[in-house]
Amino acid sequence: MYTLVSLYQASSPEEEKHLTVLIHLADSDLPWLKETIAHISRLFSPQILAGQLLLIHAPPDVYPAVDGTRNEANRGGFYSKQNVDHAFLMSFATNLSTYFLLIEDNVFCSPNFFTQIYSQVTTMKFQHWVILEFSDIGFLGKLFHSRDLPLLAHFLLLFHQEKPLDKLILHFRTLMVQEKSILCRPFLFYYRMSHPRFDDNPKAISGPKNNPYGPDNPPAAVFTDMTVSNVHFPWEAYTLDESYFWTHDVNVGDHLTVILNRPTNLRKVQVMTGSIMDGKYALGKGQVELGYDPEGMPQYCATFVVLGHLVEGQLSQEIFLKSMGHQVNCVRLVVKARQDGGLIIRHIYLWEEKVKKENLIRDEINH
Repeated sequence: MYTLVSLYQASSPEEEKHLTVLIHLADSDLPWLKETIAHISRLFSPQILAGQLLLIHAPPDVYPAVDGTRNEANRGGFYSKQNVDHAFLMSFATNLSTYFLLIEDNVFCSPNFFTQIYSQVTTMKFQHWVILEFSDIGFLGKLFHSRDLPLLAHFLLLFHQEKPLDKLILHFRTLMVQEKSILCRPFLFYYRMSHPRFDDNPKAISGPKNNPYGPDNPPAAVFTDMTVSNVHFPWEAYTLDESYFWTHDVNVGDHLTVILNRPTNLRKVQVMTGSIMDGKYALGKGQVELGYDPEGMPQYCATFVVLGHLVEGQLSQEIFLKSMGHQVNCVRLVVKARQDGGLIIRHIYLWEEKVKKENLIRDEINH
């Protein structure tokens, strides 16, 4: 369910027209199966009615027998179930589309992942490839030609008890004469670090905002003079979900600035750059500044003071001087050294001074 919600949140209506989502409900527990089908049907009935979301289930008696000795020694039973599950999935998907993207449970999909994948495939139109990898974790985010799926499904069934799925996929790639991995950056799929709750509203995912100790991120506009692609946008660094801003080849003085809708009393600022998994594409040298005295149209801050410098691409700073955190209008991340290659600004989190915030609410009510 988490993967489905993220997938549709990350796709525009135009992108959804080019997607068919296929789910293999592989658990044999009948009550769970009925409950899951009902839940998916409630949440995603428009996609199901449009034929863009398909559910399949293979009954237990079609699975091959597993050697009990091998199962105990080599976890062959687990490998077998996983591999056969995916063999059925791939067999069914063969004629649904030109390309097949393999993702799995509890996954976060980066915004507009479809457009980025389409761009990468177009770039490699005249090159031989078997698998493009949009994640470096296991079999997550692997893209195949659908024409290869029957052969891959047959390969998984032949060796279903030998190795886990990710190892068999690598072996299949080599047999299809692609020796090296083709990693496509930035990676577009990540495992969630936590399990948010959801209800019958697919947009209603609990995030940091539901955490009383989490960031507030008051309403604001986000501006930058860094390179902006049509895939990751500056405002994505200021959301409370796993979205991020991706750019490249930044220069000294480049900035990303959050301009708050109203002066705000802040008690803490956190800025995180780099990949959540391995820390790559972090900002090498940078500093965070607080801005005051808004002017102009569009608005900008006339004065800034340095809050702190990033260490290993990160800053998490309590604001101890009340005067510094009082009536803040801007929060700015500034690049202090040229950086070739990519840069991920993962998030900018702001915590408001709670007492001041409550007073402001009371003042607004009184007015």
